[in-house]
Amino acid sequence: MSGRGDSEISGTGEEQHAESGQDVEDVEEIENLEDLEDPDDPEYVARRARWTAAGSGALLALAGLAAAVLRVTGSAPALVPAAYAFGAGFCAFAAFLGSRGRTRRALWVLVAGVMVMALGDQFD
Repeated sequence: MSGRGDSEISGTGEEQHAESGQDVEDVEEIENLEDLEDPDDPEYVARRARWTAAGSGALLALAGLAAAVLRVTGSAPALVPAAYAFGAGFCAFAAFLGSRGRTRRALWVLVAGVMVMALGDQFD
């Protein structure tokens, strides 16, 4: 063996990066970005669930509003566009809940909104 102790071989990350010529701040930023992209990180999973709930709620709310407007201009009974608008309101509320981190409740409200829209479509 060369007679070097373990403390001499293993240095801190800053010392190793200083020897390689990289800025310590750049390396820390890269390591932080890698932490954000870790799919096993609970914070990343929660953020992805919030974005998914908010995005799908907003998308379905817009689709429900568009269907309500199309049904109002047609010859459908008044209950049909009202059901679409009411279901779109449910989906918009689900998007709000999802953005606040209440993703399980948002899922169930989203399902209820789509069911209201589907029920309203049965009266056409």
